[in-house]
Amino acid sequence: MKRRTFLTTLALFLFFFNLGIFIISVTMFKDTVSRTEERSLAEHYFIASALIKDFYTVERRGINIEGSLSSLLQPYSYLSVDKKAGLVLYHNNQPVYSNQNTLALQHNSMAVPKDGSRAATVQKTEKGTFVIVSGKLPAPYDPYTLIYTYDMTDAIRSWSYLKNILFMAGFAFSLFLAFCLLIILNRIFKPLKQISLTSKDIANGAYETRLTVYGHDELAEMAQSFNHMAEEIQHQMVALIDTADKKQQFIDNFAHELRTPLTAIYGYAEYMQKAVLTEDDRLSALDYVMSECRRLQTIAFQLLELANLKNDQIKYEDQNVSSLFERVEQTLYRKLSEKNILVEFRNEIETIRGDAALLESLLINLIDNAINASEKGKHVLVLATKETNKKMISIQDNGKGMPTEVLTQITEPFYRGEKSRNRNDGGAGLGLAICKQIALCHNAELSFASCPGEGTTAKITFTAS
Repeated sequence: MKRRTFLTTLALFLFFFNLGIFIISVTMFKDTVSRTEERSLAEHYFIASALIKDFYTVERRGINIEGSLSSLLQPYSYLSVDKKAGLVLYHNNQPVYSNQNTLALQHNSMAVPKDGSRAATVQKTEKGTFVIVSGKLPAPYDPYTLIYTYDMTDAIRSWSYLKNILFMAGFAFSLFLAFCLLIILNRIFKPLKQISLTSKDIANGAYETRLTVYGHDELAEMAQSFNHMAEEIQHQMVALIDTADKKQQFIDNFAHELRTPLTAIYGYAEYMQKAVLTEDDRLSALDYVMSECRRLQTIAFQLLELANLKNDQIKYEDQNVSSLFERVEQTLYRKLSEKNILVEFRNEIETIRGDAALLESLLINLIDNAINASEKGKHVLVLATKETNKKMISIQDNGKGMPTEVLTQITEPFYRGEKSRNRNDGGAGLGLAICKQIALCHNAELSFASCPGEGTTAKITFTAS
């Protein structure tokens, strides 16, 4: 592109530049010829006027004009001092006087104009270029015709020399401007070349590559836009890689979750097939098989629930928070009694908008995790209040707590960062993933704050009132 731009720009410049020199040269030539013609016409008029007065004076003295032509025209010989001007006098189309400068002209160029008017012509011969002015004298001397010639060869030669100088200077100036144009184009196209190289680096995976921004012109703005685009690409690629990693982690965890119950089912089935068992042993083996089948059924139902939450739209309705807390407490009553844990519900808001069943499931899951993380006799606080003009429900326990690296992953499907979330409790590692999706369906944010040995606080912040 740079080469095409350079050649096109240079060709257009040379065309118009040389066209300008040509027009100037033609204008100078025409001006030279025009000024010479005007001078010749003025000289012709001056000589013709003076010659008429001389003829009139000679006639008054009774002297024959034709016999005195040489002496009458001799005073005008000063016009030929520089050997450029010449005179020819015709009488009835017959030359009666001429000086030496007219010898260089062809005889037919000395012809008298047929209409009798004054005329100026330019004739080019082997001897040079001449301006010829011819015209009849006024009556009563109209039989006489005066022809004035002027040699403008030197003027034409000077014009030609000046024209050559202009073209040579124009050629040198064109070379200089071509060099300057090349430097300018190199400077202009340098950012484009950098963009090309940077684009290749980004295409090859170097997403952190950026352009250096210089100045505040359009090229700088283009570089800034390109860097912004590169940042967006980098963010998108990081997000895609993170999503791919999470999907792979989901598949790995899912395969691991399936392998454990399937291995147990296959082992007990094979044991029942090959071993001689008592009735008690057979029933015990069947209990293990049914337990693992229930685990697989739970995983299937939870995965289906998670998929439905991502695809279905929920119906928003005003839900009374106090009634919601009562239903949750009634559902968890048995487990609370078994573990001797007190759950305290505090409510400072009247309603929240959402789906009653999903909100109940969300709170039950979070409170159940708090119960599992707490020891007997401990206390769990469930608080509904407003925080920075946003409705919020928090579940706070004083159980084991979790390190920071666990907090960032606990809502991932099948993630098991806490020992309390084990298979003996019947969990498949999908509860908090479902909680996160329920919160998203309600335009809410689910967050966790925890510290090992100091308990955990789960907070649901509703962005919509």
